[in-house]
Amino acid sequence: MPRSIKKQKLFNGRDYSWMQFNRRVLEEAEDPTNPLLERVKFLAITGSNLDEYVEVRQAGLLQRIEDGYREPGYDGLLPEESLAVLTAEIQSFVEAQYRCWNETLLPELRKERIRLLEWEEMSDEARIFAQGYFQREVDPLLTPIAIDPAHPFPRVLNKALCLALLLRRKRRASGPLVLGVVTVPRALPRFVRLPAAEGMYDYMLLQDLISRHLAGMYRGYEVLAETAFRVTRNSNLYFEEEEARSLLETIRVELHNRRKGDAVRLEIETGADPEIVERLRVNFELEEDQLYHGSGLVNLARLMYFYGDINRPDLKFPSFTPRPLHLSRKATSIFDELRLHDILLHHPYDSYDPVVEFIQQGADDPAVVSMKQTLYRTSDDSPVFSALKEAASTKEATLVVELMARFDEASNIRWARSMEDAGVQVFHGLVGLKTHCKLALLVRRDEDGVTRRYCHIGTGNYNPVTARFYTDLSLLTCDPQITERVHLVFNYLTAHAEIDDYRPLLVAPLTMAENFLGLIRREAEHAQAGRPAHIVAKSNALLEPSVIEALYQASQAGVEIDLIVRGLSILRPGVKGLSERIRVRSIVGRFLEHSRIFHFANGGNDEIYIGSADWMPRNLFERCEVVVPVRDLAAKARIHDEILPALLADTVKARLQQPDGTYRRASQIYKDAPAFNSQEFLIQLAEGKADLDAIPAPCIGGSPLARAGARKASAAD
Repeated sequence: MPRSIKKQKLFNGRDYSWMQFNRRVLEEAEDPTNPLLERVKFLAITGSNLDEYVEVRQAGLLQRIEDGYREPGYDGLLPEESLAVLTAEIQSFVEAQYRCWNETLLPELRKERIRLLEWEEMSDEARIFAQGYFQREVDPLLTPIAIDPAHPFPRVLNKALCLALLLRRKRRASGPLVLGVVTVPRALPRFVRLPAAEGMYDYMLLQDLISRHLAGMYRGYEVLAETAFRVTRNSNLYFEEEEARSLLETIRVELHNRRKGDAVRLEIETGADPEIVERLRVNFELEEDQLYHGSGLVNLARLMYFYGDINRPDLKFPSFTPRPLHLSRKATSIFDELRLHDILLHHPYDSYDPVVEFIQQGADDPAVVSMKQTLYRTSDDSPVFSALKEAASTKEATLVVELMARFDEASNIRWARSMEDAGVQVFHGLVGLKTHCKLALLVRRDEDGVTRRYCHIGTGNYNPVTARFYTDLSLLTCDPQITERVHLVFNYLTAHAEIDDYRPLLVAPLTMAENFLGLIRREAEHAQAGRPAHIVAKSNALLEPSVIEALYQASQAGVEIDLIVRGLSILRPGVKGLSERIRVRSIVGRFLEHSRIFHFANGGNDEIYIGSADWMPRNLFERCEVVVPVRDLAAKARIHDEILPALLADTVKARLQQPDGTYRRASQIYKDAPAFNSQEFLIQLAEGKADLDAIPAPCIGGSPLARAGARKASAAD
């Protein structure tokens, strides 16, 4: 590494970077230009994001401290120092969440005749309904508990909403105060829909309805105080594979043991009785800074209910229909089309149906003799599962399913069992490596007598539901070099049969890191020789130190580098002598930016790759990942000419990372640039209401992509 780089502080903190990402999501909840229910949805997302972060990352940090781990993080901070910074940041963030809800969104919802009511505000009709609802639906599910020597503190489930009560026996007024606990049923919505006038939406909190009936549940006690609370537990998944009978059995045991995780956070209502707060804190063995107070609703993630329950299209983003795939005149099936050219789909702007149809046609087509598939996450009613089950009766069907997809293990176990029962060969990948690559491979005896492989390689999961709001890319191809290498990747997954070179694919953990570093170094060599040198990389996160250091060196060599990183980025852009030619932007908007794209100018002979991997240690070294080159001229031109320039021109939803890890809106930096929303533009493009000429010049400091050249390639194809 050059001496000038060694003298610099190279990285920002990972945890701080994650909190900066969730603040960008919160900005969308605060943004008055977004439709109101979309803002409520964004606030709910910040709640669920924070839940996962606390129970995995913050919990892991606490565990490291308890285990005596002393290694500093990327930013040089020791674990206890990182925890102090992180805790303060989370406390500040929670305050901002509740300020957004109580001071902005709740009043604006009321203006739109959507009300969250207190008992005193409800009409007689609404109260009668609520009483009946409680008797019919709620009361049968409640188990009130009073804590005493005969009734120890109940095992509160992870993230379960509960009510805590401070009680005094009526017959022993001078006796000790008793703590009571009632768990709010998870089987019921957190909001009770009340009868209301036409066009109005009235609700009350389920916890408030239960509170109205606490005295009846605790007869013989006087209820002195009560409050809602919620405990978050450590949900890190640890196990010793060698000691387990099978990976499947290990995961099943861990699902049970997960409920026994240590508490790491207590959320409780602002103004809760100090006696209740202290008793809960002591019971859960928490420090003061692990208590988080919220005014009103505990668990903001539950606000997502409003988005689905309220039928007000005027308060949501306008709906749109994804662009369908039209086969050419020479094709009667998707296999005919793929023999003519590759197909590149950009979801959700392009329909996900062709991916599903590719797999379903493979199951239905008697000419298809073999099907292989990887699955990481998908929906309960996935057509992919149905297709593989159907295929198993007439052809070879193989599934590699990831059991350790975080928080999805239970459903994945159920799917794996049902697939095995249907005759599908089910493999759980390689011990110690998650199977994260997105691959589907079909072998077909075509009408010309040739047996060919056809494959799908994606950047996102095989989930038609999330494909509606995740931006991802799908490449469908029968390129023999690519499909033959995909076949060898499946051999690696099912038999651990690895080879030295998977080119043209980049395969983790075997060759990908080395290949990416080589591509970055090659770009630096082009820059030093005076040839075109530009890197544009789009990913979900940027955390791998070796890649970042290579990017620093490329920047110093003269390479212009534009990084589109939705979430975590510990790289420090724009630092004199270190990263002056590097720009990092994050786009947070209507859709979750999820695609991974890697563009290298390569001296004028552009190369573009897409795949499942981020530039993170876990993707490069701890997972099986696949990145594929886009070779088809039209497909390559679409990424080069349409997708990347639109993202680099965004001034509405893009934020630019500063050297210290904070972010500023692109509109604040490029004040004279036209307002351009890349996602809205791509919707209009899919609907035929816009063309590529509407993309303004990219808001970057370096050379823009050679869009004219890409158009020529597209026209020639």
